[in-house]
Amino acid sequence: MKQKIKEILVVEGKNDTNTLQSFFDCDTIETGGDQINEQTIERIQEAIKKRGVIIFTDPDSPGEHIRRKIQERVPGCKHVFIDKEKARTTKKVGVEHASKEDLWEALSHVVSFENEVDTLSWEDFIELGLTGKQDSAQRRNEVCRRFHIGPCNAKTCFKRLNQMRITYDELKKG
Repeated sequence: MKQKIKEILVVEGKNDTNTLQSFFDCDTIETGGDQINEQTIERIQEAIKKRGVIIFTDPDSPGEHIRRKIQERVPGCKHVFIDKEKARTTKKVGVEHASKEDLWEALSHVVSFENEVDTLSWEDFIELGLTGKQDSAQRRNEVCRRFHIGPCNAKTCFKRLNQMRITYDELKKG
């Protein structure tokens, strides 16, 4: 019996839908690439009211662009990230290329981003070495992996950590 996913998954294309539906009992909305249209945004807005939405785009620049675009227009979406290494062939990167186990692992770490209050200051972020140091990118990648927020630059990492209400102490424990 297939694992049921209650929320509607927002994916980039038909191949992502086919792969996910071959492993899980789930419904999807396809964006059709990063030129997401108004009709698709409206479907996502309706879906979030009825069942909830999980954005599950490819771990690449276009996927991140789609994710940001949807997040701006449809607040309250949940997010799932899969490591690039787990979603690639020799030539391509995408959700459709991941194994059932890796997809399930990603889906078991759903995150939500809220824009309310900062739990982490920029000074704390610098003190933790997440920006401004030679190994900052590596440190950020470790933090991103640990909190399942997808790989990102310093500004996006800082924003996502605050949106998830991650504190200085939680980061320090790492």
